[in-house]
Amino acid sequence: MLADLWMIFAGFYFGWKFIRRYGNYLLGLEWIIVATSGSNFLAWSLLGGDPGSFLYDIAYFFDAFSRSVGITLILVMGLMRVTHRYKPTLAADIAAFALAIAAGLYLQQFRGHELHVGPATFYVVVNALTTLFLAYFVRRLWKIRARGLAIGAALATAAGTAIAVTYDFFPISGDDEYRTIFYTLALATWGTQLFTYFLSYRALHNHNVATGAEPASNEPSAARA
Repeated sequence: MLADLWMIFAGFYFGWKFIRRYGNYLLGLEWIIVATSGSNFLAWSLLGGDPGSFLYDIAYFFDAFSRSVGITLILVMGLMRVTHRYKPTLAADIAAFALAIAAGLYLQQFRGHELHVGPATFYVVVNALTTLFLAYFVRRLWKIRARGLAIGAALATAAGTAIAVTYDFFPISGDDEYRTIFYTLALATWGTQLFTYFLSYRALHNHNVATGAEPASNEPSAARA
């Protein structure tokens, strides 16, 4: 529960900061969606964790949403604002979230305790591709001498990849039927990723502003936030 509360806080707090400070709706909304998923998971757990509950259906949708497109394609598109000065159009933002919704709905058919190799492999592959970009993101942090953040982002990314691989293919030995150990580690890791990537984004944004690569007007409410 504490790990889940940490993820919920990181998602809502830093998601709002992405929107308010930087106008980055891709990352802001995805962070908030992760926090909403965590809130739903918390409610479902406190109400007994019944697999027949509609809250379980919602939990599975949010899980598929973020694992397939949210913390993959949407994450990369959002971070490219500070790595490549890429600002997608409103249509591109809407299309990315529409794709994530479609993926979340489609992948519902593969729910259950048995292993579905195709979807499970897909999740690992898209995570691996995202990790390649995040390695580049870490390199950019190192080049601007934000080395503490670079190390933190690298460790958070490595932990996230380990969780992605473990999720379906390698159950933790000695874990209970509810996978309590795994989900504690997963929720703590995901919350730390949200926190670390926000700080890293802020560092790159500030560097871009200081070097003239990005206008300070991209942070219109920094004085108030």
